Amino acid sequence: MPKTVCLAFTGASGMPYGIRLLECLLAAGCHVQLLYSQTAQVVARQEMGLDLPARAADAAVHFRREYAALLAQHGGSLDVYGREEWFAPVASGSNPPHAMVVCPCTMGTLAAIAQGLADNLICRAADVALKEKRPLILVPRETPFSAIHLENMLRLAHAGAVILPPNPGFYHHPQSVEALIDFVVARILDHLGVPHALMQRWGAPA
Repeated sequence: MPKTVCLAFTGASGMPYGIRLLECLLAAGCHVQLLYSQTAQVVARQEMGLDLPARAADAAVHFRREYAALLAQHGGSLDVYGREEWFAPVASGSNPPHAMVVCPCTMGTLAAIAQGLADNLICRAADVALKEKRPLILVPRETPFSAIHLENMLRLAHAGAVILPPNPGFYHHPQSVEALIDFVVARILDHLGVPHALMQRWGAPA
């Protein structure tokens, strides 16, 4: 049975991580439930020249067209939901995804999740993941971290979330920005239990 993964983009820098993760999840045959904020639209345009449609229905058409070959080849699927779509499956503990990832994750989103605000679909879906004991991975792209940031991360770690800052390693001698992105995405996929071949594993034969 394919994994269902809720993937949320928020307005932190690091949109290439999120887009690459989306590609890899679809390539692994996952069912992806995609959410994104208005500020994520701004960041996607600035960092990647990518125009994310404002309406979820338009975004679904856009991404299904963009990844048509991946969907056809690997059997994955993609649904997109707006931030106020309270009838989306991810809004209820009666139909949670297997896991959720917020990538990239703003400090504002992280703080809202840590406080259990659940005032939009992204934060509600994260709240559902925590209460239903499903994996929740947050990829916060900020530096340096303030004491408030760190306290919120610790609160979430105690609640069961995985805090996975996008800090690439260099022991695999990356030769491109893409290789640095893949390093981080590989770690996310590992925590999701999704197979991949993005990089050679430590200690594995060359």
